[in-house]
Amino acid sequence: MRHFGHISPTVREGLFFREPCTFTADSPARMLSVALGATLYSPATRPSLADDVLKQAGRGVVSMVLCLEDSIDDSEVTDAEANLIRQFSALAAREAASESAPEGQGDAGGTPGADIPLLFIRVREPAQITDLVRRLGDSVRMLSGFVLPKFTEERGRQFLEALAEAETACGRRLFAMPVLESPELLHLETRGEILQGIARSVDKYRDRVLALRLGVTDFCSAYGLRRAPDMTAYDVHIVASVIADVVNVLGRADGTGFTITGPVWEYFRRQERMFKPQLRRSPFLEGRAEELRTALIEHDLDGLLREIELDRANGLLGKTCIHPSHVAPVHALSVVSHEEFTDAQDILSPERGGGGVLRSAYTNKMNEVKPHRAWAERTLQRAEVFGVAKEDVGFVDLLAAGLTN
Repeated sequence: MRHFGHISPTVREGLFFREPCTFTADSPARMLSVALGATLYSPATRPSLADDVLKQAGRGVVSMVLCLEDSIDDSEVTDAEANLIRQFSALAAREAASESAPEGQGDAGGTPGADIPLLFIRVREPAQITDLVRRLGDSVRMLSGFVLPKFTEERGRQFLEALAEAETACGRRLFAMPVLESPELLHLETRGEILQGIARSVDKYRDRVLALRLGVTDFCSAYGLRRAPDMTAYDVHIVASVIADVVNVLGRADGTGFTITGPVWEYFRRQERMFKPQLRRSPFLEGRAEELRTALIEHDLDGLLREIELDRANGLLGKTCIHPSHVAPVHALSVVSHEEFTDAQDILSPERGGGGVLRSAYTNKMNEVKPHRAWAERTLQRAEVFGVAKEDVGFVDLLAAGLTN
């Protein structure tokens, strides 16, 4: 799979100075943690889940979470588990049919070129991990791992031990994505201790912790708060303080940190249908960028766009998504600009190994080699999986391409 792999090679060639790389579920964890992008959540109760997964893959989704936790009622868990077993079996059958089909005919579900995304199951309790892996049988090969809710040191240790046991039982690599959302993490008097405990847990299982996710909705719930569509998580100061502390302890660029993903955006409308008539008038908008940007703002995406930018400014990468309309903006804003790429390459140039300061190739900023090195390394990691835009290609062009598939 690859980001922007759902658009035609000709359009992709027109957008990218360096195209996104391809990757699989078996790629190195370092690459996959960056490549998660917009991780789309779906309730595990959906009867057409296998079809939904392939449909979203055809729209550019590369990671999904099938949820057995907060998105479904307590009374639905047993049926949802049984549904997951059926849907994974259907996906495995589709994959087998696709591999045996003549080249160019797409998968058995009729979605040309749609690779099955990285799939994770969000469980409620540790015992579900081993039970589900056993029940999945051969179709466990479609599973990339588990999302672990309300993660603390004590609770997390049980989850991670169950994950290790399940790995041994099925003989394949399974990743964990802990969700940091417990009230103890939010409360000032317990935050430091809880963070240190989480750090100990995830460090012990470092090779299997793909990313840490933030449960901002739960944080807000502890104080009866809900941010409005024109506000970001960073405007809610009590939430912003937790994000800052999580990044401080768990997101360091010195080799001890983890990928930390951005919080969920709760608001949506049917933006795809609103935008597509405009976007189809021209593959590259022909000067209509400002019109589309205005449409984005008018249809409640201005807050999402600002939050994605603030996520990156605060050390987060990727985002939890609960609606397909959020995927294209997240991925468009994840592409590395030509200017960023040029700066990163200059900073990491071998002849700059001794440090120093240089004027950027765009002649608009100072690049200081040693202080900016970690930023440059992260930027090139992102460039590898999301690509580098051509010099004259911007966010609106990338969004347009993502939505017009």
